[in-house]
Amino acid sequence: MEKDFAGRFAKEWVEAWNAHDLERVLKHYEDGFEMTSPLIVKVTGEPGGTLHGKAAVGAYWAKALEAIPNLHFDLQNVLVGVNSITLYYNGHRGLSAEVLYFGSDGKVAKAVAHYESPPA
Repeated sequence: MEKDFAGRFAKEWVEAWNAHDLERVLKHYEDGFEMTSPLIVKVTGEPGGTLHGKAAVGAYWAKALEAIPNLHFDLQNVLVGVNSITLYYNGHRGLSAEVLYFGSDGKVAKAVAHYESPPA
């Protein structure tokens, strides 16, 4: 993973979320990507907290954008791994981190979200 790519990706990712532009957000992900989050359990009732595929995750994120009209991420830091990055940002739940694993096409294949304030 190159630091320049990670920085550009993080900037574009945050801008897409802050614009509430779901199509722009989803362009960063492979069609069959996997998303794991404790909020998935709460919002969808999926006990394992994991959704598979753009359609399922897109529907989940659309609900989030509708439920939180003032959603805004403030990027704090980007950490670089071998084939992954971790984005630390402040959001409506406080400090959050998303670990994003990339496929060979430069798009996210798997994402795992972590929150300072667990879902109620």
